[in-house]
Amino acid sequence: MFGSRIREWGPLDWCVAVLVVLALVAGGIYGGSKLLRKCDNGLSDINGQCIGVTTRSFEADEGIGSLLDAIADENDQVASESGTPYVRVALMMSFTSGDTSAMTGDMIRRALAGSLAALKEANAGAGGPQVQLMLAPVGRHLDQWRPVVDKLGELSADPKHPLVGVTGIPSSQTDTKQALEELSTRKIPTVGPVINASSMNFEYFFKTAPDDKEFANALKHYLDTYPQGKKKGLLLLDRHTGDVYSADLTNTLKSRFAKDYGLTTRSSLFTGSSGSDEGEPGIFVDAVNKICSERTDTVFYAGRDQDLPGFIDALSDAGSCNHGSPLRIVKTGIGLEPSLTRKEVERDLKKAKATIVDAASFDPGWETKGSADRPAGIDDFLDQFDELKTAHTLGEKPLDDGYAASYYDGLRLLTEAMKRTFVEMNKDKDTEQLPTKQELYTTLSQSTVNSTGMLQGATGTYGFAGQSTNNRWSTCKPVPVVEFPAPHHNRKLSLYRTYDKGDCPG
Repeated sequence: MFGSRIREWGPLDWCVAVLVVLALVAGGIYGGSKLLRKCDNGLSDINGQCIGVTTRSFEADEGIGSLLDAIADENDQVASESGTPYVRVALMMSFTSGDTSAMTGDMIRRALAGSLAALKEANAGAGGPQVQLMLAPVGRHLDQWRPVVDKLGELSADPKHPLVGVTGIPSSQTDTKQALEELSTRKIPTVGPVINASSMNFEYFFKTAPDDKEFANALKHYLDTYPQGKKKGLLLLDRHTGDVYSADLTNTLKSRFAKDYGLTTRSSLFTGSSGSDEGEPGIFVDAVNKICSERTDTVFYAGRDQDLPGFIDALSDAGSCNHGSPLRIVKTGIGLEPSLTRKEVERDLKKAKATIVDAASFDPGWETKGSADRPAGIDDFLDQFDELKTAHTLGEKPLDDGYAASYYDGLRLLTEAMKRTFVEMNKDKDTEQLPTKQELYTTLSQSTVNSTGMLQGATGTYGFAGQSTNNRWSTCKPVPVVEFPAPHHNRKLSLYRTYDKGDCPG
């Protein structure tokens, strides 16, 4: 066998070999498009991420492809309807996640689902132009906003299909503030559906969620109504630099509760997982030791939801540690993040004799018909969202964190204002004109409190007080206080509403 002669290749062998190589190359190109980010249709590859503005689907996080495809299909449908006028709105946020990213994968999925629900609703209704939702990825850390904002500025000047507004803006941090300042300089109306930091104020920036000060008012209302323990507090805060949300919340909690709960001398720092500061994330030894030694009964948490399960786990390892009366972990947030209500977290809370008290923008209980303080507008949202739940993978408890409902409201605020503007502009004209960003801004700037202009959204009925009143924070926005585990009592807390001067409905 070893002495046999090796056969030389003939023409047929070479042809077969060439075909095999070509097949492998073609397969590599096809498969490689899944492995390498394919950034086209208005997007550029910047540090391995697709950045820019597009109406098309693109390579992003696993699990959101079907949602991006559905938005792209809706955009194609709008563009294909010959003679039908349409405008554009941009969804500016991160579409990729990681260990230190601004949004988790679940947040991205649910934000997209809520936005898609609002887009489909807007294009199914009458009374105004259709809407294309432009996808505007700015990177997992929200730091690649400059080329995106430049492009949005160009699109807002397009006379045929003008970009009239921007929504998304998922996190309060230094890069976000800079981006919002530039969008305001370019006079582009922008909506923050989940922004809470009270310092995020720009002329063209409208916020549909409550700010930290209003969250704190709702918490004070709760704590005054249901006092517990000896008011021995601990302020637990994220030490990250550049996190505007945590810094603003820390200052607000100190201002509102320092005197009553002794927060001036009782605090503990930890390194959160969102950001790039040095330090091991999720170390809570100091906080647990202080809670146990000082017999704390109320922890005021100034950090991100994704870090809270780690604290609860550390607390449970110490048991109740004789800290005295049951412990309340007081926090603020858009909703009740599903990672906070998992069975293992509930077990840890019970072991530590602790309860989460969350001043929120959305109450998960509102999904149930007949629930207390249920918003009038949530059924319109659920009509669209329930269809999306069956068509796309949205993760566990997809409504609980409030992102789907909040992003629905953010886009719906812009589309409803756009349609009202369109009708008003064209009521006495023979030819129809499309609204521009400035005309949309004028509509949004008008007072809508206690009028037909209030938005009946998935997160409540609310409006704006006109001009620069309340720094463009929504007025009459409900702030439910949610407890977990669910309390075994029938107490009823009156619903707090933002900036309520007695003129809120209901």
